Amino acid sequence: MKVKKIISLALALSLTAVMFSGCVKKSATGADNSLDKIKEKGTFVLGLDSAFPPMGFEDEKGNIVGFDIDVATEVSKKLGVTLKTQPIDWNAKEQELSTGKIDCIWNGFSVSEEREKNLTMTQPYMDNHMAIVVLNNSSIKTLADLKGKKLGLQGGSSAADALDSKEDFKKSLGDVVEFKDNLTALMDLEAKGVDAVLMDDVAANYDITKNKKNYTVLSESIATEEYAIGLRKGEIQLKDGIEKALKELKDDGTLAKISTKWFGKDVTKIK
Repeated sequence: MKVKKIISLALALSLTAVMFSGCVKKSATGADNSLDKIKEKGTFVLGLDSAFPPMGFEDEKGNIVGFDIDVATEVSKKLGVTLKTQPIDWNAKEQELSTGKIDCIWNGFSVSEEREKNLTMTQPYMDNHMAIVVLNNSSIKTLADLKGKKLGLQGGSSAADALDSKEDFKKSLGDVVEFKDNLTALMDLEAKGVDAVLMDDVAANYDITKNKKNYTVLSESIATEEYAIGLRKGEIQLKDGIEKALKELKDDGTLAKISTKWFGKDVTKIK
């Protein structure tokens, strides 16, 4: 009888220990140590559409450059890690993030209600307009002129979301063609495969100025947006670390310097 009692007591103690250790483990893994993990790893992997100038794109030598890349490089220095850029399929950006292949989506990434629901988004750092781009000699001067016309846009982009939100305008179009990126859409516009392209005016105006393209951005836009950085849901520690670094870069003038390099003036809006 004593032996049975001792065995029962031992089993009970063992079960208690297992339950306790399980609770400790759950508490440890449940804590948000997202910034600590990045620092421990030593790299910060930025996922981007590598054909989105001036935010992030490949230059003539195959290097990933751009406004967001310059800013992310400085933020990474503040965090004490090395930036690594990782081109991704923009349609699969959230999947790439959730599976851990990248640490953030940072490439002219627009804030939306859906994205705020599924991700942790930093405070916006820049404004953007979703604009219509046409050829200089186009008869299209207003949004109404697009009735029955063929509109191109990047698949999986905020341009597609903006168009979906304008149901009547979308119904008035003749056709909507999706492309893998904005540059491909603009190439099709040049070839007159589409009549117009819906895209970020930041990218459109840069392409017009930098490459002297034969495009015009209509004065009417579909929507006004804000750019922010997308992180996995619940990664508040990493979000706070990035925002702290951005604030420091604003205060010391680095952010304004980078913005002036790419846009000719400071277009950032860090609080």
